[in-house]
Amino acid sequence: MTHWRTTRFEIDLARPRVMGIVNVTPDSFSDGGRDAGAAIAHCDTLLREGADILDIGGESTRPGARTPTPGEELARVLPVLRHALTLDVPVSVDTSEPAVMRAALELGVDIVNDVRALQRPGALDAVAAHSSAGVCLMHMQGEPGTMQATPHYADVVAEVMAFLARRRDAALAAGIDAARIALDPGIGFGKAVEHNLALLARQCELLALGQPLLVGWSRKSTLGAVSGRPVGERQAASVAAALMAIERGARIVRVHDVAPTVDALKLWCAVSDNELRTTR
Repeated sequence: MTHWRTTRFEIDLARPRVMGIVNVTPDSFSDGGRDAGAAIAHCDTLLREGADILDIGGESTRPGARTPTPGEELARVLPVLRHALTLDVPVSVDTSEPAVMRAALELGVDIVNDVRALQRPGALDAVAAHSSAGVCLMHMQGEPGTMQATPHYADVVAEVMAFLARRRDAALAAGIDAARIALDPGIGFGKAVEHNLALLARQCELLALGQPLLVGWSRKSTLGAVSGRPVGERQAASVAAALMAIERGARIVRVHDVAPTVDALKLWCAVSDNELRTTR
């Protein structure tokens, strides 16, 4: 698909898009802040750096993280969402909680980005009730608190692909138009290093699902395992992984380090455009 339909925007995916991460959680530091004020300032920073989409979340999904109550999550994200919606850029709410989805959609949020792929009771109905909001359905094996304990797959690519197909079909059956749906293989969510690397190496197979791919490699532990770098020193590996994901067909990359990713994608696009001109 060449466009992703959302509440206020028809996002043109002819050019790869950068989704900037804004976390409003107790363990947030460089990707938002512990409070709404810091997260609001981070939204402005990411836009100056060239983010195409802002993704705002109030639940930490790091391994071992505690799931907040709906009230806690709403208190974290609503002030930030209200500000982001004034910035004339697509705004995504990163949540699995139906109450948060409904409140965000009532505000006018463009996209629901759900790591649990609308599997919680009421989540599918909350998005289906909206006429045009975009949605991203992600694969995760297990829950954030335990997902990295013993991830196991016979064929990770086939199993992720089958799950995403089921969740896409459930969304379609609920009345969510295909033009509203993006899919995410869930790098690092219930997957060991070898699973994540296989998903990148064979990512082109996921294109057969027929939906735009959104991929998030930024600062993931697999990059640390490969590079030997701690989380704060994974910028180069994160940008490289984002470029490899785009090369293999992803249309949106979800990142912490917006400015270097935008610069890298400008070069990638310039070379791609040049190749296109010379083959005509």
